[in-house]
Amino acid sequence: MMPDAALAAAAQTSPPAPVLQARGVSVVFDGTPIVTDIDFELHAGQVLALVGPNGAGKSTLLSVLAGDIEPVAGTVLLHGENLHSLKLAELARRRAVLLQEQRLAFPFTVTEVVAMGRAPWRGRPEADDDDLVVAQSLEIADVTHLATRFFPTLSGGEKGRASFARVLAQQTRVLMLDEPTAALDIRHQEAVLARARTQAAAGDAVVVVLHDLSLAAAYADEVAVLEAGRLRGHGAPREIFTSALLSEVYRHPIEVFDHPVTGDLIILPVRGTAAPTTPASSLDRSALLGGTTRATA
Repeated sequence: MMPDAALAAAAQTSPPAPVLQARGVSVVFDGTPIVTDIDFELHAGQVLALVGPNGAGKSTLLSVLAGDIEPVAGTVLLHGENLHSLKLAELARRRAVLLQEQRLAFPFTVTEVVAMGRAPWRGRPEADDDDLVVAQSLEIADVTHLATRFFPTLSGGEKGRASFARVLAQQTRVLMLDEPTAALDIRHQEAVLARARTQAAAGDAVVVVLHDLSLAAAYADEVAVLEAGRLRGHGAPREIFTSALLSEVYRHPIEVFDHPVTGDLIILPVRGTAAPTTPASSLDRSALLGGTTRATA
């Protein structure tokens, strides 16, 4: 038997229990496999980016993790409990979901939409903070000036930011974001993902679906690369984002290199009929960064 001191030391060095676990998760629609045998863990304080080409199963997997779709095989554990056995109200107090499409036909104002994020806390002590939380969420998402506008009249990017404010107002410890930057300009893309990092730094766990690989590399602690519903790679961006893997998964030549000033990982599609023979390390970075080449989306 280990001494008490040794037991205490072991407890301090053992990794914390994961917030979210997927174990052998598979989804089939009309006989077609969409997600196949997915395993991974997400811990408090982490941002995990799900990436991959169109139809890879990213949004479906996120829906399974959110509890909106039940897998045909495997389980999802949220704080150690089977997520699909939780009541909807309890689930809504544990995780918040930003959908890929922002559809709301009724003329609710932006403030009313954001306040919908407080619904899971109705009748509980947390509801006393509703007005303050809504105001803070509006400010964080940069939609305070849109507070009295009707949601259907907003632009796509404005709707996205208002919906992100609703997710923040829900105040859960797990955030699930499906392409939150899709309709946003550069400033707001950076702001949304910087906020995701801030939430993680405060102890939250964040799962985000992204198409921009450079953004995923910049803001995610871990990335999961999906292809045809299967996990092709999972780990730190610098370990997983290689030209060989990404070019194979996306079926297009892709270069991966470090920004010459910041050192950030940059992922660019190779333009033209064939991949250049010059290694990425030998390319003229000033020409790349000063020309029309841009990060893949």
